[in-house]
Amino acid sequence: MEHIAGTVGARAIGEFGIDVSRLHWDMTSMSVHGAYPAEGQDEGFPVIGYGHPKDRRTDLKQVQAGLAVAADGSIPLHARVFDGPTAEVSQIVGAMKDLRTMAGPCDFLMVADSKLVSYANVTALLAAGVQFVAPAPAAQVKGEVYAALDLEQASIVDWVPDRDADKPAEQRESYRVLEDTHTLKGPRKSDPVLTVRRILVHSTANAAGQQAARDKHLAKATEELNKLAGSAGGRHYKSAEKNNARVGVITSKRRVTSCLRYHVTEDDSGVPALEWHFDDGVLQAEAAVDGWYALLTTLPAEQADPGQVLIHYKGQGAVERRYHDFKGPLAVAPVFVQHNRRVAALIQVICLALLVFCLIERQVRRALGPEQTMTGLYPDNRRVRPTGRVIFYHLGELTLRIGHITDPPTVQITRGVQLHLLDLLDTDIGQTRWPPT
Repeated sequence: MEHIAGTVGARAIGEFGIDVSRLHWDMTSMSVHGAYPAEGQDEGFPVIGYGHPKDRRTDLKQVQAGLAVAADGSIPLHARVFDGPTAEVSQIVGAMKDLRTMAGPCDFLMVADSKLVSYANVTALLAAGVQFVAPAPAAQVKGEVYAALDLEQASIVDWVPDRDADKPAEQRESYRVLEDTHTLKGPRKSDPVLTVRRILVHSTANAAGQQAARDKHLAKATEELNKLAGSAGGRHYKSAEKNNARVGVITSKRRVTSCLRYHVTEDDSGVPALEWHFDDGVLQAEAAVDGWYALLTTLPAEQADPGQVLIHYKGQGAVERRYHDFKGPLAVAPVFVQHNRRVAALIQVICLALLVFCLIERQVRRALGPEQTMTGLYPDNRRVRPTGRVIFYHLGELTLRIGHITDPPTVQITRGVQLHLLDLLDTDIGQTRWPPT
């Protein structure tokens, strides 16, 4: 399956002239319904088992898939199927080798999520000469680092997300960047220390979202703590132990452990009372790091400044959109597939279909010219960029009139937008196959 996927992807690069200088890699999981006992599975194919599902269905076994998507047209050029329990961090090197083989002599930038950042992965990428961009794992950058940053010294990035393109300037998300270095230490003392560039990014949208989430947690915790304080000493909270236990549940559920200060006291008759408050100093310290995150990269500064590194990383959303297509318009109706080898084959076939789906979208957009927009796709006739889903919606209503030996079959077009899309795809609908094969 890997050979077929790699061969088809390489052929697509050559036939359609796809630019592979930047490739985005990510993995997703698919839960399956069924027992799939280990002894009944073919070990030569990805094994279905329990793991860490993205849909949080921990009660179901799963299988995983990885996609490599080119920045040029968001084309999924390569796909692999993995065991359900496989750790994502351990698949980066294998994916890099596959992409290196598929890209041939071309150098490419690999963009991935934080699972890429491990000493072993970075070492392998450096040895292979593959540049990367990935967010630093949260545990590797302490909050004190962000708190010490001066936002006024950060450079503004000249980039606007697509979702904000039509908004007034004051309502758009803005980004600022700073740069320093990040070191990675190996598991052994003899391992050389790796040093990479670290781009510190501040997002106004992230900051607003984190503040809103904190306010929500504080409001919920305040309501529940006030209720507990009023109930202390009552039928359900007669002892200090029960009050302490309930406070523990509230702080864990509402995520206010770091800032909550409380004290449970008892009077002479043993009746408990709860006093509490939020530590303003802690809240201010948390607010100081809102909106900040870090990107790590091996791109030389002369090839990409901090703002360009951020823009490269923002293309990672292309993989998420393709997984949305994978599980959306290409989703397969529930099918009973008994063997794990057939599950893997089905996923690989869907990934090949996704490749064709995305090539059609890219072809239509390129044929439309620089603006990549057209009218006629929606009832209000507004000008939009065509998506694969909308293209197939309109072409899916084409009708084939069955002919006979002296009257070849014909495709009947009922709307002008269908003819326009076929012209953009440079498709001659008169070349129907006859006789049927």
